[in-house]
Amino acid sequence: MAEEDYGCFVDWTQMGDLANSSGPSKLDVKDPLELKKLARQGHWAKNHKLRAQVYQQLIKAIPCRTVTPDAEVYRDLMGDSTGKKASSVIPLPDFVDGSAVPHYCLKADAVTTVHRVISCLAGQFPDISHCPALPAITALLLHFSADEAQCFENISRLLACNEPGRRLVDQTFLAYESSCMTFGDLANKYCPAAHKLIVATAQDVVEVYSGWQRWVLGDLPFSHVARVLDVFLVEGYKVLYRVALALLKFYRKQKAGAGAGAQPSEGQKQDSAEVKAEIQAFVKAIGSSITPDKLLEKAFSIRLFSRKEITLLQLANEKSLQQKGITVKQKRRNVQLALNPDTFSSEVVSAKEMRDIWSWIPERFALCEPQLLFTTSTHGCSLNRFYAHVEGYEPTLLLIRTCEADVCGAFLSTDWEERKRGGNKLSFFGTGECFVFRLKPEMERYEWVVIRHPELASSIKAQSSEDPAEDEAPTDRQSSDDNSLPVERPAADPSNRLSPFLSARHFNLNSRNTSMFMAGNVDSIIVGGGEGNALYIDGELNHGRTARCTTFDNPPLCSTESFQVALLEVWGFKDAMASDR
Repeated sequence: MAEEDYGCFVDWTQMGDLANSSGPSKLDVKDPLELKKLARQGHWAKNHKLRAQVYQQLIKAIPCRTVTPDAEVYRDLMGDSTGKKASSVIPLPDFVDGSAVPHYCLKADAVTTVHRVISCLAGQFPDISHCPALPAITALLLHFSADEAQCFENISRLLACNEPGRRLVDQTFLAYESSCMTFGDLANKYCPAAHKLIVATAQDVVEVYSGWQRWVLGDLPFSHVARVLDVFLVEGYKVLYRVALALLKFYRKQKAGAGAGAQPSEGQKQDSAEVKAEIQAFVKAIGSSITPDKLLEKAFSIRLFSRKEITLLQLANEKSLQQKGITVKQKRRNVQLALNPDTFSSEVVSAKEMRDIWSWIPERFALCEPQLLFTTSTHGCSLNRFYAHVEGYEPTLLLIRTCEADVCGAFLSTDWEERKRGGNKLSFFGTGECFVFRLKPEMERYEWVVIRHPELASSIKAQSSEDPAEDEAPTDRQSSDDNSLPVERPAADPSNRLSPFLSARHFNLNSRNTSMFMAGNVDSIIVGGGEGNALYIDGELNHGRTARCTTFDNPPLCSTESFQVALLEVWGFKDAMASDR
């Protein structure tokens, strides 16, 4: 056939236009930035042989463990299978978690070859305990391999990558599950309309997002996933997040176009498996409406934070899972059960409103139950008692109902005890995971302004957008606003913190006013700063003010800027998994 060297496993009758190679036939580029540019442009996408040669070049450049199995190891173990047909299909190992081998325009007997390669990989990598993406990745690379031994070596190098901070393939349940949580966090922040749709239609959002890798590596048509692989081998794991977020955006657009804008009531939500199946069906049929180039264009138009920031979020999610004892696959718990409407009781919000708030919080707290820590109706209007009841808890949720029946609040990522680091001086602390919101008169959330406008900050190092190296402490920048409160600098070693993500110290901020998250002393508590405060509550927890602030770029959260507090509650996050054990 057209490509004798790298097409022996391909059913060319299924390849369509890709069966006719065109475009450049050579690539002599070593510069990483130029490779990145060419990969995104699809420079080698129309020439099967060139694509295969580029893949070999990119994979051979991956830093690996000293002893990494190669093609010769495969031949020694499995024999030279060139031209032979396997007599039987070897079962896939348990660690693929039931993932089937996508056909990806391969010959029928090539699927058996994929089984052989994965079986050999299982023997050479005994530490792999959970890797659902392996069948798809193996099938893809078999396309561009001269023989199955070469495919085995290529996959081995992906699995054995030991470059610090570089992530290619999840190989444990902990890594996989934390990636699902991280995707949920990213969807929440960067695809709010699509996330809102999933929250409104599915009974368990976490269950829906657990299929995000499958959308990219398994459900996408071959022409699309091959373009993803072009970029993945150059840029790494973050590409998978980008493409999955783009798919979620396109899915939401299709649902809106189909007249599915009306949100179902609580009792009419779909089973999560049905929503997952809908998304999978959409992704499988995406070729009829969205080209590979259009998919990548959408993916790279999403302004994510750096790989370093996403790595920090991933590590925080892993730490949360470890603290809950979730390190191996177990029966998934419906997240919505963490908030039981039969037992939940608040004088500020209903159970449905609390569930809506729950959909905004970081994924690593999704399995936690709300735990009432402080309420003015029981503990009185005393700031000292407020601190006594909420210190030692991280994060917390502040809820306020005013005498005018407005309801607003804030998700606060950091323990209030941190305020003591500034002594008697009122100083700000917290991270960019903080947000403020209002529920009445209408529901709206306001996140850290840098999430919506990344141009307001740059990573400390220019190269840190793709450099996961250790953080360096930024130099202090002076604010031109004399009314700004000082921002308390965090400890140099944040390893014991549960919420490192979006810490202001990771950015060069144009103004310190954009990182004024929370503050408190004996006279008041404040949320949000710079040109005003999103929330200011006095020492008697009786009167408050709300205004636009630079940190969250929010409007006033109540109908009047000054208000009287009718009721104030603070909720913590109780580990529901621990309480079940």
